Amino acid sequence: MFVPARTGPGGCTARLFRTPLGERTAVGFTSAARLVEVLGPGTAYVRLAVPALRALVTPVGVRRLTVDPVLVARPVGPATGPGPTGGRSVLLSASGGGGAR
Repeated sequence: MFVPARTGPGGCTARLFRTPLGERTAVGFTSAARLVEVLGPGTAYVRLAVPALRALVTPVGVRRLTVDPVLVARPVGPATGPGPTGGRSVLLSASGGGGAR
């Protein structure tokens, strides 16, 4: 899987998203091209097998894995602060393999 990632003082971590109902989800793409198509060309990512991704996010309470989402957007909210999801991205839709638990 190609997993969106953030880098920080502790190293590299998987980015987490939210479903329309607010559930946290890890996201993986089956190709770098799909990741770039959805999240843009400047998006950092790491390559992880599904079991490794699950092992990474399970300790922080994330049980959902969404594969190949087709649209990710920031929540609409006031311009002065984060939206209803605290500034996190919201997963709006996924293709075929999405929503796997």
